[in-house]
Amino acid sequence: MRATLLYGAGDVRIENVPDSVIKQPTDALVRITASCICGSDLWPYASMSPADGPARMGHEFIGVVEDTGPEVTTVKRGDLVVAPFAISDNTCEFCREGLHTSCAHPQANFWDGEPEEGGQAEAVRVPLADGTLVKLPVAADSALIPSLLTLSDVFGTGYHAAVAGGVTKGTSVTVIGDGAVGLLGVLSAKRLGAEQIILMGRHQARTDLGREFGATDVVSARGEEGIAAVRELTGGHGTHVVLEAVGNMPAYEQSLGIVRPGGVISRVGVPQYEDAPIGFGSLFRHNIRLAGGPAPVRAYIEELMPDILDGAIEPGKVFDATTTFDGVPAGYQDMADRRTLKVLVKP
Repeated sequence: MRATLLYGAGDVRIENVPDSVIKQPTDALVRITASCICGSDLWPYASMSPADGPARMGHEFIGVVEDTGPEVTTVKRGDLVVAPFAISDNTCEFCREGLHTSCAHPQANFWDGEPEEGGQAEAVRVPLADGTLVKLPVAADSALIPSLLTLSDVFGTGYHAAVAGGVTKGTSVTVIGDGAVGLLGVLSAKRLGAEQIILMGRHQARTDLGREFGATDVVSARGEEGIAAVRELTGGHGTHVVLEAVGNMPAYEQSLGIVRPGGVISRVGVPQYEDAPIGFGSLFRHNIRLAGGPAPVRAYIEELMPDILDGAIEPGKVFDATTTFDGVPAGYQDMADRRTLKVLVKP
């Protein structure tokens, strides 16, 4: 079968690899009908050493169940399913608490940790299929597929940022980052009742979509200038919640300058650092809390899906390009160069 492999920074190839097959009684074999390139894929695309490659790519997909192990009971052959970016059993203590990215099952993992599998491929073996896969009540060619695909990562991640940040009715929110997660953080904040939503981004097509999703203000400046602009929009106080959807140190430092005393910085951009200011002068002095983490999107799928099915929201608008496998390498480069926001892949 064909699959996407990253050989090193900037070196994406589509190659033939051994077919995925059932290995465990709890596995399912899924023929992928829709997948995509994630903003988090751009970190290794920019920096991975050839010594660490080749690596299978992709952690967001929808597909049709082709086969199941004998212990799988919740999905069957022919079902259309969506998979979160983390494999979980959905039954352990942490899953029951809604923290599927900390699942205690020995087979629990992130797709990026499955060396012989990946979502940017023609098929995939899904461990812990009963806990991981969620059946979709539509056909594989439904117009809702792009929006339903966002449940595998970016919508659930933006929603997790807002939930972890404590966004509620009347909250003021700043979203740092106009990528897919940031834009769906805007949509999520709106859904949870935020009163003021400031989107920090400098790509007009993206910030225009952010306004459509619910942003009340857009700030294109960064650093101290951006902080001053947000402060001016909030009477000098900053916002109750900052959703940080980038993951680098400048975005974290910007969050510190924007958050209101007693507020929350909620990070879902994968941090590219280990050390960051958290002491008296940064967080402690003003009772600022730090939240976020890898989004347990499995916990949110059933909650968010109905609004997609009835057309109340359309998170799939973050996809502004579609390609086949042959166009995946160019899709990575286009996203890295900010020519496209998010690329949908149809095998």
